[in-house]
Order: sequence, then structure tokens, then C-alpha cells
Amino acid sequence: MSPEEKQTRIDLAACYRLCAFEGWDDLIYTHISATVPGEPNHYLINPFGYQFDEITASNLVKVNTKGEIVNPNCRYRVNPTGFAIHGAVHRARPDANCVMHLHNTAGIAVSAQESGLLPLSQHAMRFIYHLAYHEYEGVALSEAEGERLTLALGSHPAMLLRNHGTLTVGRTIGEAYVVMATLIKACEIQIAALSSQQLHIPKQSVIQKASEELHDNGAEEGVLEWQALLRMLDRFDESYKD
Repeated sequence: MSPEEKQTRIDLAACYRLCAFEGWDDLIYTHISATVPGEPNHYLINPFGYQFDEITASNLVKVNTKGEIVNPNCRYRVNPTGFAIHGAVHRARPDANCVMHLHNTAGIAVSAQESGLLPLSQHAMRFIYHLAYHEYEGVALSEAEGERLTLALGSHPAMLLRNHGTLTVGRTIGEAYVVMATLIKACEIQIAALSSQQLHIPKQSVIQKASEELHDNGAEEGVLEWQALLRMLDRFDESYKD
């Protein structure tokens, strides 16, 4: 195993643990995948049947674009249908070295609102003009739906899957995580704000200005935040590195 793959495994395992810490997991379901450095058609994903807080660097499974396990002697199994979304995104977006798909409560709630994400907070304005939507088509993702999903995603960093969940992509694992954290925070704020009968929405010119500033010409996100998150995780439990 290359040093680069080992580091990717550690970072991806940390990402799973951080999601569990935040309560974004859903029993043994949903996935976070990462491209194996130097192996563009191979990806790392969680073993099926394990909760996010059980994921370690060593039990992540290497699969191909079809979600098939690369190592015939691997003692873990994966959920090929669960990897369908990830495989489609990885194939369509070579820049997506990490793909996160979660069933978090706030994200699903906002995805079920006809308006989608509203510009009610600075967090939400990060995604104005940079958020995709995909209509719910059922549990299993067909190849044709995968094409529709990636077409809708385009070059955006994030997506709300209607009545289903959230999806983010990143050039790094840290970037995908921080974009997801920002999206979930925006959704949580919207759910809380909608309890009021009177909402204050900034002027359109201000929304556009804030969106441009927060997008920052596509600069990589999460560089400093990811290191801080790893330090926090290490203070509690370093077993994700095993």
C-alpha cells in the first residue's frame, strides 16, 4: 500500500467518525467514498453492515467503478447498489476525489420543501447559484438515473436529493466534509427560521454579492478547518487510524 493510499484511508475513516460525532449517520446506510491516489478507477468505501463510528483506515474496502471489491480475499462486503450514486458521480466528475451522500434530518427536510434552500443565512448564500437538485425516483438507482443525477449536478459542489438526502463532492476529503457541514448548517437554520411567520430575506443584490464572496472563485475549501477537525477527533479517539 502506498503512503498516499494510507493517508487517504486515514482521512476517509476520520470523515466517517466525524459524521457519526455530528449525528449525521443513518444506522449502517449511506456512504462516503474517495478515489485511491494513483488508481483513478479504484475507490475506498465503508464495509456494509458497519456503523460510521466503527470505520477505521484498515476496514475501508477498495472497489472499482461498478462497486465490485478489488481484493478477492477481502473479508468485508459492500453494498453495490449503495455505491451506484457514488460510482456515477466519480465517473462524471474526475475532480470529485471524495463524494459524500448522507441521510441527515435537516437536509431531507429542506429537500422536501418545494422552495428548496432559501437565502435565509450566510451559510445558505454559499450555495445560491451553486446547488443542484435531483428528483426522487425510488430507492434503487439505475444507470439511467445516475446519468440524470450527474447531469443535474453538473459542476456544482453540492446537491439536494429531493425527499432523500444531501450530496457533496470535493477535491479533497476535507473539502467535501466542510461543504457538507455548511450545507447541513444552512438547512438547520432554515428549519428553525420557518417556525417564524415573518422571515427577513436580504436584497437580491446583497445575496448575489455574498454568494460571489463565499464562492471565492472556486478556491479550495476546508484546508484549515479539516486540520482543526482532525485535532479535535484525536483528542477523543484515534482508533480511526487503525
